[in-house]
Amino acid sequence: GLTRPEAGTVRLFGRDPHDGTKAALARVAFASPEALMDWRLTVDENLRVYASLYGAPRAAVGRVIDALELGAQARMLFGDLSLGQQTRAGLARALLNEPELLILDEPTVGLDPVLRRDLWNAFHTLAAAGATLLVSSHVMDEAARCDALLLLREGLVLAALTPDELRARTETADLDQAFLRLVEAS
Repeated sequence: GLTRPEAGTVRLFGRDPHDGTKAALARVAFASPEALMDWRLTVDENLRVYASLYGAPRAAVGRVIDALELGAQARMLFGDLSLGQQTRAGLARALLNEPELLILDEPTVGLDPVLRRDLWNAFHTLAAAGATLLVSSHVMDEAARCDALLLLREGLVLAALTPDELRARTETADLDQAFLRLVEAS
């Protein structure tokens, strides 16, 4: 909602996100490796601040702390957390208002395998509950965990297909190689 399109039409849940009501934007959340939280506050304090900004009920803080297993970190300063814990706290912030559309920017890049597995399990649980997750990443390992792919290069759509369709189309099991073959063919 911050930038207006230069051409075309944008619809978010059937509404113009620039209509002044912010109704459509309230149904969206964003999470990235940069968790956008105050380093001087505890995880719990940060989440309470964001819950009040989102208009989320106080119980939402406990719900997301439990859902992302942040109980042991709730009273820790955000700045004292490991990168993985910060990532989970940032995801908790994004889930406070129970978004229908969750935009994730490279959600598990640089994290240890156990945390990556746990976060992808959480993402799949959210999707199974009806949320739409949009994952933006240049890491094909993350792409392999998604149901559908939209592959872009320099602003152009190279393909829109599933990971298995991409493998079959490019005749390779390796998604990095598959992407490179699409780039070379375009």
